[in-house]
Amino acid sequence: MRYLLGIDDTDNLESRGTGHRVRQLADWLAENQLATPVGITRHQLLVDPGIPYTSHNSSACLAVETDNPDDVWEAAREFLLRESALGSDAGLTLAEWNSISDEVLDFGRRAKLEVLTMSAAEQTASQSKMRCEGLTGTHGGIIGAVSAIGLHRAGNDGRYLWLPGLRELKDKYQVKDICALGHVDRVCTVDHIDLSNETIVNVGEWIRPILHEGKATLYVEEIDHEWRIISKDRIKSLSN
Repeated sequence: MRYLLGIDDTDNLESRGTGHRVRQLADWLAENQLATPVGITRHQLLVDPGIPYTSHNSSACLAVETDNPDDVWEAAREFLLRESALGSDAGLTLAEWNSISDEVLDFGRRAKLEVLTMSAAEQTASQSKMRCEGLTGTHGGIIGAVSAIGLHRAGNDGRYLWLPGLRELKDKYQVKDICALGHVDRVCTVDHIDLSNETIVNVGEWIRPILHEGKATLYVEEIDHEWRIISKDRIKSLSN
C-alpha cells in the first residue's frame, strides 16, 4: 500500500536542508527493506514574519510502498531523532494514501496562504487519523509535515527532489527513456503539449519534474532547435 510521510524543519542554518535529510531517510528505509521509496516532493509554504523557519519555509513529502506502516513510522521517527540538526523543530507525519481527508488537503492549501498553529495541525491530524509527532525543539515542524501530505496528495503543488533513477539522468535522452529511467510520467511544454516518445530532450544538470495533476511532469521548451528543460527559475516559480 502507498503511504505518505510528511517531514519538516530537520535543519539549522549550518546543516543540509530537510530535502537532503529526507533523501537519506528514503535510502535508509530501502536499505533496511522496510519500504520502497516512490518519490520525494518539496512544497513551499507561506513566508511570513510570524512563522519561524530556517531558510525558505519548505517541507517535504516522501511517498513509499509498504506493508509495514508501523515499522516505517518507528524507523522514520528513530532516524529523524538521530539525524535532525541541533536547534531544529522537526515534525513527522504518516498517512495511508486512500485515507487522506479533504481536511488535510485544505490544511495544505491554507499553509501556503496563512499562518497556521501547531494545535490546528494536531487537530487536523487527529480528525484524519494521521500519525503526527513533533520530535525536536518546539515541535513546530508538525505544521509543515501535515501540510506536505495534504499538498502532495492534492497533486498540484511542489517539485520532485527525487524519483528512482532521476538524478542519474544527464545530457540527452529520448522522451520514452526519460520516463522509463527517471520514472517521469509526462514530458510536455508549459502549455501542456506532449512531446512524442522519440523526441530528444537535453535534461541538463538540474532535472526537477513538477507535481501536476498527480503526475511527475517535466516541462520543456525548444531553444535553438533543441528541446531543453525550462530554466531553474521558471521551475521554481511554477512549483512554488
